[in-house]
Order: sequence, then structure tokens, then C-alpha cells
Amino acid sequence: MEPEDLMIQSVLSNWRLTITRLSALFGGLSQAEFYEEIAPGRNRIVYILGHLTAVHDQTLEVLGFGTRSHPKLEEAFIKNPDQSLETIPSIADLMALWEQANQRLYDGMESLTPRQWVGRHRAVSDEDFAKNPSRSCLTVVLNRTNHAGYHLGQLMLWHAHKG
Repeated sequence: MEPEDLMIQSVLSNWRLTITRLSALFGGLSQAEFYEEIAPGRNRIVYILGHLTAVHDQTLEVLGFGTRSHPKLEEAFIKNPDQSLETIPSIADLMALWEQANQRLYDGMESLTPRQWVGRHRAVSDEDFAKNPSRSCLTVVLNRTNHAGYHLGQLMLWHAHKG
């Protein structure tokens, strides 16, 4: 296997591991637990699920994998803080959207060539990419994996304090 392929497999493996851990944690929660705050005065778990789903849905466009499926999630889970909107999707709906967005992302990532991995993402212009070639698809995936891992850590700490 070529070094580029090994690096890509490492990135994909880390992405998949983080998403699998989050999915397992979300899947093991009761309905009531989703509405608990991660810490006093902080976001509820349902908000973290919606936030991650909205970010991953948005990432589909950034990486050039097509249009996002649920742009309305951005209003509820990116542009506004938790509990600022009267209604949000149900837990079951959010879980389905979470799985859908992550599967689309993974399928798209698996299809990228090494050149596409280090090529510009869709949220940066050709001119800006020429100035800073690190603004690549690879960087986006690494950042999104770190972002998901940050929230996984929050959830694990919350879970540890419950037990």
C-alpha cells in the first residue's frame, strides 16, 4: 500500500471510530437523558446531537459531496444557542439524520483520490487556496473529527458523573 493510501486509511479510521463511539453513546441514552444538560447551565445532549448533525450535514457541501439534506438544522443548532427555539426535531428524527449525514460523509470520503484529499475544499476560493494550500479536504475532515471528538469527551465526562 502506498504511503498516501495509508494516511487516508488512518484519517478514515479515526473518523469512523469517533462517529461509532458517538453513535453508541447516543444509542444508549434514554429519551429523558437527551434533555439533560451536559453540565449545569450548559447545552443539553439533544442540542449536541443536533449540532453535530447540522455541522456534518453542512460539511457535505464543503467537501463537494452534494447539497446538504437538512439546511434548517443550521438555524436550530449552529446559529442559535440551545433552548432558544421553541421546537426542534424529535430524538428519533435527529438520530436518523445523524446516521444519514455520517453515512453520506463516509461514502464521499472513501471516494476521494489522494489528489482530492489535498485539494481545496468548496468553502475556499482558488485564490485563497493558492495562498494557503492547507485549506484542503483533508484539513476539513481532520477538523471535523477533532470537533466530534471534543463533544464525545464532553459526553463521556457527563456520563461518568452520572454513574
